[in-house]
Amino acid sequence: MQPPPRHPPIVAKVEQAATQLTAPLTALFAFAVCVIIINLTAAQPLTGPVSRSLHLPVSLSGLVAMLPQLGYAVGMLFLVPLADLLENRRLTVTTLACCALMLALAASAATAPWFLLAVCLAGATSCAIQILVPLAAAMAHPDRRGSAVGNVMSGVMLGILLSRPFASLIEGAFGWRAFYGVLAALDALLALALWRWLPLRHPGSGETYRGLIASLGTLWRREKVLRRYAYSAAVVMAGFSAFWTGIGLRLVQAPFSLDSHGMALFALAGVAGTIVAPLAGKIGDRGHSATAMPVAHLLLLIGVLLAGSAGAGWFGMPIAEHPQLALGLLVIAAILLDAGAVGDQTLGRRAINMLDPNARSRLNGLFVGVFFVGGGIGAVAAGTAWAIAGWGGVCALCLALCALAFVGDLLARARH
Repeated sequence: MQPPPRHPPIVAKVEQAATQLTAPLTALFAFAVCVIIINLTAAQPLTGPVSRSLHLPVSLSGLVAMLPQLGYAVGMLFLVPLADLLENRRLTVTTLACCALMLALAASAATAPWFLLAVCLAGATSCAIQILVPLAAAMAHPDRRGSAVGNVMSGVMLGILLSRPFASLIEGAFGWRAFYGVLAALDALLALALWRWLPLRHPGSGETYRGLIASLGTLWRREKVLRRYAYSAAVVMAGFSAFWTGIGLRLVQAPFSLDSHGMALFALAGVAGTIVAPLAGKIGDRGHSATAMPVAHLLLLIGVLLAGSAGAGWFGMPIAEHPQLALGLLVIAAILLDAGAVGDQTLGRRAINMLDPNARSRLNGLFVGVFFVGGGIGAVAAGTAWAIAGWGGVCALCLALCALAFVGDLLARARH
């Protein structure tokens, strides 16, 4: 009989915890990331009220929406790698409690510098999302990992789509300070719930914090799968952001002329696209990613063509004569774009969560960091496209980006 190994493999330790993910825990993960992502994506409709209240110059008003995103990028770089070093439940709860404290400070800030500092730090600590997603993947059985990631990711996309109408409604009824106060309370309650129900997980990386940070570049160079799916997600997120940046400008124009409540309802209609996330995860688990990814990109392309037809009159669509039909087609376009973006991200996340289990948090952090950069570029590019050619220019930009994602995926599979 051979003696047992002196040092049991780390992978075995990780996979041993993979049977712990239950349906209630999956729902908790999805709800948690849905709430936390609002911290990052709800600031756009609050830029005007916050700037006026705190006497922020117009030239600096963009900081209200930009600094949470910038803080998030910093958190991805310096906080998320700790999930491969420290016990995950304590790290998640501590990070989220700090986020709640910063949101409370933002709600009560008397001056613009204090407010901007608070929302930046709230963005940094919102990186708890990227501790929870790989934790859910680690807890799931490998054969159901894609489905688990899809279920949790549906919460992320739901939060992104609900954040703007939610912020508009709270601000309109009670003011912007009430909105940040509500977010602070939600994050604090969520921290308590996660402390109560989240299981312990001790990572087995054996690295130091300095080593973890230094390894980010090595992981990026080593993992071709990470680079491939991160680039795809970045391009798709750029098209997604461009659409949602430009659609608000188009819907307030004739013949739609929607008010803030109409815009909120339009955004809610797009939530239907998030149902694709669990489906995409299950398809990936069954080994059909090679088919599912092109389908996701085709949904994006069809959605953009519908958006161009219904909003810019492509293919001879008489928008002024049939405004209700055009609005309905724009809703369908939004659903298809959301579904395609969710499918691309879910399949990409599943692929990278099947890589090195001891670097799962860092891999997820790199993946998300890259596609958030894509989203920011898409939003900026949409403003330029709108200034040049209106909604038709925005749709042309989205079409080019979605086509790039589609062709890039086909070429990557051909090389593989």
